[in-house]
Amino acid sequence: MKIYIVGIGCVGKTTIGKLLADYMNFTFYDLDAEVEKHYQKPIERLQNECFTMNGYRKKASVVLDRLLKIPENAVISGVPSGLRDAYLQVYKKHKKGIDIKSVNIIDSPQNILNRLTFYDVDSKLLDIELDEDKKRKYLNKIVGDWNYFKKSLSRADIQLNIENVALTKIPGLIVEELKKIDVHISQNLR
Repeated sequence: MKIYIVGIGCVGKTTIGKLLADYMNFTFYDLDAEVEKHYQKPIERLQNECFTMNGYRKKASVVLDRLLKIPENAVISGVPSGLRDAYLQVYKKHKKGIDIKSVNIIDSPQNILNRLTFYDVDSKLLDIELDEDKKRKYLNKIVGDWNYFKKSLSRADIQLNIENVALTKIPGLIVEELKKIDVHISQNLR
């Protein structure tokens, strides 16, 4: 079984994906990290080599395809565009042949703003403190991202709003939602 975690940037896909994988005793993969390993370069540098973002997504979807072919049970944290363009084509191809479920993680724009992280072109974490003007700017960007991606993210099998939910409770909530949509979920789920 594969569980594919999607959602807008900084919603918590990687953190939740790791917790869910531990909870279920599955292997965890972060798509961005796997793309960097596969191409041996940071995401931003790889994006800069591509003529368009769609070109980058086509390259990155090769890695998603590889991850979905791995025979082990896994949780994969995806990207905001994880259910559109080249990613969607790969997802649909595998959905026909393997047990894969997608989960869209949703949170309030303010909570996402509080989790924002910034990286340089070499994927090194930057320590940036936002003033009130920049906070407003990024809050507007988060809302814009939500509006841009909401149609594609609505394709996920599960829509999970984590606003005001303790982080430690989220894996159990995902498992309960998985059980609701598939009565034949294997004994791998608690």
